[in-house]
Amino acid sequence: MTEAQIKNAVEKFEALVREQSDRSDAIKAQGDFVDYEKLDKIIIGVCGGDGIGPIITKESARVLEYMLADKVEAGKVEFKVIDGLTIENRVAANKAIPDDVMAELKTCHVILKGPTTTPQAGDPWPNIESANVAMRKALDLFANLRPVKVPEEGIDWTFFRENTEGAYAVGSKGVNVTDDLAVDFVVTTTEGCERIAKLAYDYARRNKKERVSIITKANIIKTTDGKFLNLCKNIGKDYPEIITDEWYIDITTAKLIDKKRRTDFKVFILPNLYGDIITDEAA
Repeated sequence: MTEAQIKNAVEKFEALVREQSDRSDAIKAQGDFVDYEKLDKIIIGVCGGDGIGPIITKESARVLEYMLADKVEAGKVEFKVIDGLTIENRVAANKAIPDDVMAELKTCHVILKGPTTTPQAGDPWPNIESANVAMRKALDLFANLRPVKVPEEGIDWTFFRENTEGAYAVGSKGVNVTDDLAVDFVVTTTEGCERIAKLAYDYARRNKKERVSIITKANIIKTTDGKFLNLCKNIGKDYPEIITDEWYIDITTAKLIDKKRRTDFKVFILPNLYGDIITDEAA
């Protein structure tokens, strides 16, 4: 390895550290969560996407409009149709989400979004970023909330997957230091950990869930997973009526199919990668 290669890798790492530090500061500046019950009006954006998206999103919106008809009539809820997230429009703008569409999305409190095409190798489209990933970043959609219920099996799980940090946060910004050495990065911030934990514990309290389980591999990945675990446990101290336990990701995969233990689980808090894997197994 040459000095030039080492210097190049260090420069890329420095840029990444500065970028993530700025993101951490931006989270601090946001303040607490928005209390939707105190809003005069909630605007729901209906964004069909492409393919089958507009069809299924239209029907989903129809159900929502029926369920919320009294609130719409009272002026408490407004539906806004947002077009322009088709693959053709995104390619024409050469952006994951065209600027005018993003501006419309940012005027909404809730977005009902259909699927969007992400170009793959061999597709006729240029390699533009996933609209989903771009939306998560631009709107800071940090909580991926996934419920799984099988009442006849006694299963009632709710997963809070952190969605903006962890192993996926900077997945495209790893460094090929040499032909023989590649390095990727896992990002964990105090602000990112605390907000997903607070959301999960608030949910558990409001819904009378007696247990929150924190899932990591902190015994091996001591710095980032250790930070995630310790910060989540610290938030848990503010909820003394809730049992907090901790599990390693590998044993959790086994316990979800253990009929003697799986009904003990209620609410989970997980970093991005583990949340992706475990919720697929849960489903």
